[in-house]
Amino acid sequence: MIILGIDPGTAIMGYGLIELKGNSLSALDYSCWRTPAHTPLAERLSMLYEHIDPYLRVHTPNHIAVEELFFNRNTTTALAVGHARGIVLLAGAQQGLPIYEYTPLQVKQAVVGYGKADKNQVQQMVRGLLGLNKIPKPDDTADALAVAICHAHSFALNQRMGEFR
Repeated sequence: MIILGIDPGTAIMGYGLIELKGNSLSALDYSCWRTPAHTPLAERLSMLYEHIDPYLRVHTPNHIAVEELFFNRNTTTALAVGHARGIVLLAGAQQGLPIYEYTPLQVKQAVVGYGKADKNQVQQMVRGLLGLNKIPKPDDTADALAVAICHAHSFALNQRMGEFR
């Protein structure tokens, strides 16, 4: 199964494409899409769509896993991230792909085994689980891979339990 993990953002959107074969995980592709600072939101969203839509057509993942919106003190940032998530959901829906959403707590729990793990712990586990020589940069890319790993673990477990079909 090929899974595209997304860490949504309007300035930087991390992505990580992984493959789950049996119990083995491997990274196929990972990086991020960036939009220029001081660009109006509508243009940024258009740029992000222009990146993700052809990416989905070329790489044809089986599933998309995206991080759910985490509300913090900065509501402006949270709203912008929500818009970026909408672009991911739209692009995936247009391709007819199943989309799964995970909270940061769920991602940390699935990758590290501890829901309050710090960023470094998550990054080290991503590196180790995927057999990478170094931690993917920027952080958004490592986070996207963590979301994909979370889905791989969750899907495999839930499939065994009959939850997903």
